[in-house]
Amino acid sequence: MIAIKWMLFITVILFSCSAYTSQPSVLLAKVYDEEKHNDISAYLVSEKFDGVRAIWTGTQFVTRKGNIINAPHWFTASLPNTWLDGELWSKREHFAALSGIVRTKIPNNKDWQAVTYKIFDMPDKTLVFSERYKNYSQLVTHINQPHIQAVNQRRFKNNKQLSDYFNNITAQGAEGVMLHLADAKHKSGRSGALLKLKPYLDAEAVVIAHLPGKGKYTGMLGALRVKSASGQLFSIGTGFSDAQRQNPPAIGSTVTYRFHGLTKNGLPRFASFLRVREST
Repeated sequence: MIAIKWMLFITVILFSCSAYTSQPSVLLAKVYDEEKHNDISAYLVSEKFDGVRAIWTGTQFVTRKGNIINAPHWFTASLPNTWLDGELWSKREHFAALSGIVRTKIPNNKDWQAVTYKIFDMPDKTLVFSERYKNYSQLVTHINQPHIQAVNQRRFKNNKQLSDYFNNITAQGAEGVMLHLADAKHKSGRSGALLKLKPYLDAEAVVIAHLPGKGKYTGMLGALRVKSASGQLFSIGTGFSDAQRQNPPAIGSTVTYRFHGLTKNGLPRFASFLRVREST
């Protein structure tokens, strides 16, 4: 009888951590270009929060890949049976710790006390974003819980005002800004209706080799040899902690790197390791 009870308990835990049946249809951002996107007054602008994107399906949190996020019951109890899009976040420049909290299969109530759900959209294909912004703001006011927050949207008249705002918040540790086209209806996939502006660009690549270190890094990782989605090969040699150089990202894993534009050969300029991409 005891063995059966333990089997049932394990089954419940495994089921609660299983993948969602399908990937949610989410809006993905393109990169802001000052020359192409010069009518800033057409956009609603907000801070880009460096957290874990979480879609509330009406009953549970899932990642954009469809995997379930196991939040405590008290954290989700006040959320409605309505599709929401947002970011689980704690504070600026705190992604690694936050990711560990959010991705734990059995949530730690004490750790989750530091997490907030930053709602930035209430998807509805019939409504433009300015209306959806009003709706999710009113919803958060009605919920009236400190850990459920509405992302504030701002309007700017020109690129100078946007630049001033961007420089101010990134100097304080913000990841960047997001620009929502105010009169755009919601649709899934990558779209110019949503733009991101960051002090650097980032992308993903697959690790294909570990290159040995030299000097003070002898016996440790010197650089990662990676392959981009377009098939380009290059090395990433900076951005690693000593612990990561001693235990580098596995060959075959996908890493996110930051860079500052492209060389004349189309390779990332000043590529620097950012993090291993979670399988979500």
